[in-house]
Amino acid sequence: MRNEFALAFNEVLEEKGLPRDVIQKALESAMASAYRRSVNASNAQRVESKVDTETGKVTIFAEKEVVEEVQDDRTEVTLEEAQRYDVEATLGSMVLVESTPKNFGRVAAQTARQVIQQRIRDAERQAQLDHYAEQMGEIISGVVQAANAQGLTIGLDMKAEGTMMRKDLIPGERFHVHDRVRALVAEVKDSNRGPQILLSRTHRNFLRRLLETEVPEIFHGIVEIRSITREPGQRAKVAVSATQTGIDPVGACVGLRGVRIQAIVRELHDEKIDVIEWHQDPGQFIARAISPAKVTGVYLNEFAEGGRTATVVVPEDQLSLAIGRDGQNARLAAKLTGWRIDIKSLPEAAGDSLYRLQNDPTLGEMLTHEQEKIVKVEEYLAKKANGGILTPENYDFISKFIDRIEKRSFLRSKEEETAEKQRSEKLRSQVPPSFFNTNILDSGLPEHVNYILQEAGYNTLAELVLQMLQQPDDILRLNGMGPRAMKSIEELMTTLPDRVLAETVVEEIAAPEVETPVEEFTPEETAAVVEKILDIPQPEIISEEQPQDIVEIEPAIGKEPQEVEESETVKESEEELTFDELFALNADKAAFGFEEEEETEDSDTTKGKKKKDKKKKQSVEVTYDDEEDILIFRKKHKRDDESGWSEWG
Repeated sequence: MRNEFALAFNEVLEEKGLPRDVIQKALESAMASAYRRSVNASNAQRVESKVDTETGKVTIFAEKEVVEEVQDDRTEVTLEEAQRYDVEATLGSMVLVESTPKNFGRVAAQTARQVIQQRIRDAERQAQLDHYAEQMGEIISGVVQAANAQGLTIGLDMKAEGTMMRKDLIPGERFHVHDRVRALVAEVKDSNRGPQILLSRTHRNFLRRLLETEVPEIFHGIVEIRSITREPGQRAKVAVSATQTGIDPVGACVGLRGVRIQAIVRELHDEKIDVIEWHQDPGQFIARAISPAKVTGVYLNEFAEGGRTATVVVPEDQLSLAIGRDGQNARLAAKLTGWRIDIKSLPEAAGDSLYRLQNDPTLGEMLTHEQEKIVKVEEYLAKKANGGILTPENYDFISKFIDRIEKRSFLRSKEEETAEKQRSEKLRSQVPPSFFNTNILDSGLPEHVNYILQEAGYNTLAELVLQMLQQPDDILRLNGMGPRAMKSIEELMTTLPDRVLAETVVEEIAAPEVETPVEEFTPEETAAVVEKILDIPQPEIISEEQPQDIVEIEPAIGKEPQEVEESETVKESEEELTFDELFALNADKAAFGFEEEEETEDSDTTKGKKKKDKKKKQSVEVTYDDEEDILIFRKKHKRDDESGWSEWG
């Protein structure tokens, strides 16, 4: 006949559902604790216990010191007794010897009861935690034990309890006590009260697992789920693809007469599910994601400011269907594809294309070639606005026009983005490698400036240098960054030891300059420069064959007006005039007269007053010398005695 202890031990194993060694270790630990309590042993003393699960006999072993004479049998043992358990025992050594008290079994049962229960409870919780941690992301079923305003308490296997919050319930669902519920294990956490198992019916993976359960092709990998998005209780979109040729992925998910998909719809409280076929081309994938609306064209822009943007053009009568109630269809399509979707009707897209074509200077060449088509598109749009009816040919013409404009805009955006990336990469190549390994806190800037930059996301010195080279105003806009802080950053930029970035800025921002030798300047260019600097009428340049001095006129700024004395003649070479200009001149002489008035002011330093000088008139006469074939300048000044003009040449 088997021992009662063995029967009780096996009964606990079946009830708790725990491994045999777990229960045995709990019993041995409880017995060791009971021994410590019964003999008042120290926690520092090593105590071990062994339990025979067949007979229920408990044996206690305690570590004691070997001495000649025992004064405290709880911690000391004689040499003879110690050598029974360890033949190598010597005086002063520590030996593990049997120390089971008399009638310990009955005493231990009373003392260790709570300890055994606590250890078994801990083992049970750990087993639950390990089991449901492996079930993470899988569907499990349970029975509703309680329902309140916060959510549901669901009884699970292994006597565990799951919690489903109200936000994890599909809107409109009502469950009562003893109802069986299927849900996804969303999260498993350990707490003082045991494992906390959070369940959800609104998670998108709940729909994924339902599809795997109902569709064998998905379970076996013949059909693959590419993407899922859903708004619980209302609508969901699923993108699927086949891994083998000859398989219809959408038909496999829907089933014969929709049997498979209808079972999932009922489980999700009549949630509408759109199953579409995934395509590697983003344009076609987005067009399918907008279903059930029909799409005229999809135009992608990967370099838009707000991220990857797709402009979807639909017929005017399909616009509301493409957007959906409260934008639901467009929102789900954007989440499914990962693109930002902008839906436009055909007339609206045509109007935007016309405006872009007529106002974007980069599309000037295209504007010239599309003039006739622009007129037709404007006529069609005006007819549509006045309530007219357009033929399918008209709509096709407008669609092709939009397609040309959108594709040209995309190519331009791509070119700009590529050029910007190349510029950024070139800037990064100019930054010394040590800057990328230098923390911003070690940059030498004031401490508060370093913290401002670090909070803004600048972790290395290279990131700060690149930002200062490209857009320094973004640094100034940071919260807490003022003129003094910017000045310290600018000083750091100029004092960095390896810095070669000043030349980088010039090479990247300024256009390349070509040094032109002085001797390559033409006479016309030299005269234009002199006129621009001195702000005087253009003096003529003497030819190289007849070198003469150039008339020098100093601007009378801040000086008393002085009478200009006689100067030498300024002549023009024949190379400056074309044959047409020479024949246009009078054979005898070509005279051009003009007057200019100069008004100067002088400040009186002694009196602190200003006075105006008299206006001084001067005239320049240009004549053509037919014999020498040159132009001669003569400047006239009016005499003070009002006798007339004096000439000099």
